[in-house]
Amino acid sequence: MKYFIFSVATILSLTAMGQDSLVYLWPDGTSPKSEGLETSAKNGILWIENVQEPTLEVYLPSKQNSTGQGVLICPGGGYQGLAYDWEGTDIAKWLNANGIAGFVLKYRLPNEGTGGTKAPHMDAKRGLRIMRANATRWNLNPDKIGVMGFSAGGHLASTLGTQFGKKESNPVDDIDELSDRPDFMILMYPVISMAKNITHGGSRKNLIGENPNESMISRYSSELNITSSTPPTLLIHSADDEAVPVENSIQFFLGLKRNKVPAEMHVYPEGGHGYSLAINNGPASWPETALAWLRSF
Repeated sequence: MKYFIFSVATILSLTAMGQDSLVYLWPDGTSPKSEGLETSAKNGILWIENVQEPTLEVYLPSKQNSTGQGVLICPGGGYQGLAYDWEGTDIAKWLNANGIAGFVLKYRLPNEGTGGTKAPHMDAKRGLRIMRANATRWNLNPDKIGVMGFSAGGHLASTLGTQFGKKESNPVDDIDELSDRPDFMILMYPVISMAKNITHGGSRKNLIGENPNESMISRYSSELNITSSTPPTLLIHSADDEAVPVENSIQFFLGLKRNKVPAEMHVYPEGGHGYSLAINNGPASWPETALAWLRSF
């Protein structure tokens, strides 16, 4: 616990100086490490693999501009790596410009030695709880804390919204007793299903293996785990997405509708996959659509 308090103190001092800040998700020694070394490469996009220390990178708007909303951001990368700036820090900066706090999740990938398939979900739950634990310090409304995910990060976000409340491990401190249910979800061209006919093959293989049994397929197919308690959701997808078929979003939307969960879906005729803020490619109107939706909370 002392480790976490030190991290928060560090963050507060950095934030006061207008710098980016970082929180380690877990007290030292409580999360399994991946074998080998974490790697990162910048070739247009900052790409991170083999995450060793899962973190939250904190971006806060000025108090005068704050809406009180906070968004946990899950970058994509097929559960192989993380497109960390493209679908992470760039998104947090955009949210900040609109008065919304952004928290970029650097989550462990489901490699052998990191906690396996459960590791990304455990990190996402912990990240959301840390946001709630520090709501007063970060000027957040604890009832306006949501999650946003891109591609495989959208799958991670959707599992957070459909499998909250499940015990994944023993609590390491009081933070683990807080709610892990997001208040809303924004799912960007998300992987939703593990069903072979519509899933993203790389995400499925990296998360649950080449030959998963039916139980694993069902557990990680988010469209099958929707309940009436699933949070309100905005879905953004393109009809011409050849990496993650639009049927992923459609099936999730229909499941939300069946369970009477408030949902909005925008399917653009063109845009492909992996367009981040769509500044140079993709449906350029999606950011305004998402902001209008967020303002309804």
